[in-house]
Amino acid sequence: MLERLDYVWRVLATGFCFATFGLGGLALRLLYFPLLSLFVRHKPRRTRLARLAVHYSFRFFIELMRVSGVLRYRVEGVEKLSRSGLLILANHPTLIDVVFLISLVPNADCVVKASLANNPFTRGPVEATGYLCNDSGPELVKACIASVKAGNNLIIFPEGTRTPVSGPMKLQRGAANIAVRGPCDITPVTIECKPLSLTKGLPWWRVPPSKMNFTIVVRDDIAVTPMVEEAQGEALAARHLTERLHTYFSTETQRHAGA
Repeated sequence: MLERLDYVWRVLATGFCFATFGLGGLALRLLYFPLLSLFVRHKPRRTRLARLAVHYSFRFFIELMRVSGVLRYRVEGVEKLSRSGLLILANHPTLIDVVFLISLVPNADCVVKASLANNPFTRGPVEATGYLCNDSGPELVKACIASVKAGNNLIIFPEGTRTPVSGPMKLQRGAANIAVRGPCDITPVTIECKPLSLTKGLPWWRVPPSKMNFTIVVRDDIAVTPMVEEAQGEALAARHLTERLHTYFSTETQRHAGA
């Protein structure tokens, strides 16, 4: 009986949290960002303040999910994210991975799906924060490199979408191209969720038998320049780096899950 009540409560709490998330995004778009545009004329400062607002909003959302009993989480190595000019690459098991990461990084930039720029709940934050859309083609790599060189902490999921529940992860080569052409060292982050939920193709109301337990580990940087020099060419270096990242994330997530 208690287990059933806990399950029903987590379904209701999850719905409430996501509704709050949506309304919060709408409030930022309709209230905060227009006021920011009105009173802060310096665009770089306006962008920083917009990103800071999203950062604290996402922190509130994560804490709301924790307090309401939807999830619990543990973060290791968060102090490594206090630096600037980072290229942060992470695996992508759940819907809220980017929310977690932005909640940990005050000056975060990220690559988002173009559809988010047309969503009424997310269009405001995407426009105000200057997040990069993934529909800009070859120019996207240049924009990503410029963002890191400007001191932003750029968050990218090399898979491009959430990891499929069945079958291995598949990494796109875009993140490696950014790292190689920068060149930019990589700050890898591994994300684990047990029991797994909010996965690709799974609706939010299909909550797991118990609350989600997230473990987020910020790992040591991966130096990229030596790989570029060894490969003697950016194209080959990007291919080798993609293969290495695939092995790295597959190995580290499995090792941590079995620890």
